[in-house]
Amino acid sequence: MKYGIVGYSGRMGQEIQKVFSEKGHELVLKVDVNGVEELGSPDVVVDFSSPEALPKTVELCKKYRAGLVLGTTALKEEHLQMLRELSKEVPVVQAYNFSIGINVLKRFLSELVKVLEDWDVEIVETHHRFKKDAPSGTAILLESALGKSVPIHSLRVGGVPGDHVVVFGNIGETIEIKHRAISRTVFAIGALKAAEFLVGKDPGMYSFEEVIFGGE
Repeated sequence: MKYGIVGYSGRMGQEIQKVFSEKGHELVLKVDVNGVEELGSPDVVVDFSSPEALPKTVELCKKYRAGLVLGTTALKEEHLQMLRELSKEVPVVQAYNFSIGINVLKRFLSELVKVLEDWDVEIVETHHRFKKDAPSGTAILLESALGKSVPIHSLRVGGVPGDHVVVFGNIGETIEIKHRAISRTVFAIGALKAAEFLVGKDPGMYSFEEVIFGGE
């Protein structure tokens, strides 16, 4: 598979290249703040950079008829509309978290909340000091799995890749469910699964859950 990275020189960009190259995939498109280096025609473009980069990413996907794996957070409606338009021409996977564990947790929460429907529930998320958006896209994703609005507490400290804790409680007991990302590698592995999933797919919007669980 030939692929491109938007945000190539960033922390996630470097992690993505490492994981993809270990599987023998060829990097043919590098995009960062310094410009664009085009070495070939990518099958898939991977973008974990910033919302501001999305117009250029969309332009490149259209140019090369390349699928898009988008892990950028803090997207607004205008960005989502751009993705919907792009998905008419190429396949797109957009997710706020490419951790397989988080997406398994999301599915689990959607079932658990049916049993604990009258319990209090809150979410606590912790990320590194450089993360700009709060609450995290992942916390919002987990809230959506609960099917209702819940308090979300955001901490920005040190170099934490990502901790999410969902706390359920009633008068007599509490349940805490925690997911910890130990390194950024977990997100690059998820991006790899999504990229390989997109090769040969018809145009359209695909969720990361479809990548993991198929058509269930």
